[in-house]
Amino acid sequence: MQNLGKEIQMFSPVQEKPAVVALEMGEVKPPQFDLEPAQRDELMKLVQRVFLSPGVEGSHMVTVCGLETDCDSAWISARAGEILAAQVTGTVCVVDANLRQPGLHREFGLDDGPGLANALRQPDSVRNFVRTSGRPNLWLLSCGEQAQEWEALVASDRMRARLTELRGIFDYVLIDAPALSASNDVTSLARASEGVVLVLRAHSSRREVARKAVKDFGNAGVRVLGAVLNQRTFPIPDNIYSKL
Repeated sequence: MQNLGKEIQMFSPVQEKPAVVALEMGEVKPPQFDLEPAQRDELMKLVQRVFLSPGVEGSHMVTVCGLETDCDSAWISARAGEILAAQVTGTVCVVDANLRQPGLHREFGLDDGPGLANALRQPDSVRNFVRTSGRPNLWLLSCGEQAQEWEALVASDRMRARLTELRGIFDYVLIDAPALSASNDVTSLARASEGVVLVLRAHSSRREVARKAVKDFGNAGVRVLGAVLNQRTFPIPDNIYSKL
């Protein structure tokens, strides 16, 4: 079982919310939070601080990315999406933009199917590639057909246009991005959203590397909305990852 640590340095940017176009849900299942109490608590804090901060309008489109390829940001994206969808009346979509190593569909027990990569090559509306996740109020845009030119697709104008299109359909969009160590183009995804949540791996992610990532995002004009320490197997003092 994965373990979740402490999210840090949360900010809540303000953005006006566009009208939502309802999608056909079909048959759905109850939320399936296969989480330990500590995991659920930390994910709830993350969702509350990033999306649902009291007194202010929280974020509506957020990029989630791991510092390294084994941080399992897809698990974080899926579980945060489930919790957010259970907390709001608006529509929520999780997007697998990790065109190199897609895995978000497996978090919902689904096959990959046509998805984002197909939408980047075809003129059809992006809604034609979105499907229900099997959870109430939560939709999935999986990776779809993989391609050798995945890095070019991640950084393309077409990607930004498709994400903008999604934001016009859904109230909340969570984008699972490639790991920073695997791609130099994550910044372009983060720029298309309101900010980024970093996923760090216990016993592996180095604090100085995380600090550099935060600095690089800042230099690129990208807000770091928070960080999650994943796969923690024993308690770690709060102050260890409290200063990035």
